[in-house]
Amino acid sequence: QVQLEESGGGLVQAGDSLRLSCAASGRALSTPAMAWFRQAPGKERDFVAGINWSGSDTDYSESVKGRFTISRDNTKNTVNTVYLQMNSLKPEDTAVYYCAAKNIYYGATMLKSEFQFNYWGQGTQVTVSA
Repeated sequence: QVQLEESGGGLVQAGDSLRLSCAASGRALSTPAMAWFRQAPGKERDFVAGINWSGSDTDYSESVKGRFTISRDNTKNTVNTVYLQMNSLKPEDTAVYYCAAKNIYYGATMLKSEFQFNYWGQGTQVTVSA
């Protein structure tokens, strides 16, 4: 099994920054592609940013491109940590942010659909006030 644990959410003002973290662990964990999604009240869960297993490739939704940065730390054998640095936050960024992992994925195509991921975190709330 693989476990994902997010942290770093909170209440901030527009223009502020936050960094989310997601620690992926488990004996079954191996070269996972990872991503961040978000879900605002009454809306579907949307792709925010993705990163391949090595960290060499990333992709972003248009709404966060240039403001958010996804990165990962694979230096610990049993834990992969993915970060989402969020700058210049806007009220429309308010949502529950979820970390997702697709285990044992070497593909060149960035995964962007929630149905392509088989492990999820519990979510962390990000609220941006105007």
